[in-house]
Amino acid sequence: MTGAQENVGGNWIFGYGSLVWRPDFSFVERRAAAIDGFERRFWQGSTDHRGVPGAPGRVVTLVARPGARCWGMAYRVDAAVYGEIVEALEVREKGGYRQETMTLIVEGAAGPGPRALTYIATEGNPNYLGPAPLTEIAAQVRISRGPSGDNVEYVTRLAEALRNMSAVDDHVFELERLVMGE
Repeated sequence: MTGAQENVGGNWIFGYGSLVWRPDFSFVERRAAAIDGFERRFWQGSTDHRGVPGAPGRVVTLVARPGARCWGMAYRVDAAVYGEIVEALEVREKGGYRQETMTLIVEGAAGPGPRALTYIATEGNPNYLGPAPLTEIAAQVRISRGPSGDNVEYVTRLAEALRNMSAVDDHVFELERLVMGE
């Protein structure tokens, strides 16, 4: 994370993980949105929310892939509280995430949308777990729990939120199926 608090894209924040279903901040507008060139993957370890040190949970990050599109939720926040919200997100996303600014594709809008602040965990951070077979990720998710709750809840709530916005994400939906033992 850079710690920067610049006002990007008219105060937009893009979430593709728990921010999709649990933003924990006030917002003026909430819209389904996507970013191109990235896919969501459960490759980041969580030792502060959905796991603990020595027994990390698995949470999502974005991985670059040409032609991919990752749907999530965009929030426009009031300029007066933007800095406060970013400070809170710096704490929430402290486990290896860094700030990025990306152009959104906003549902129902023509052309490129606003630029938005988002957080990405990359290979260089100490909690990065990287790729693994989905069966192994599911086994880790089933046993992980941290201060924010069960890792299973994270997977199922994200899958439910994506379905509610008619977004398709085979990685998330297959992991949910495996976690639920279907």
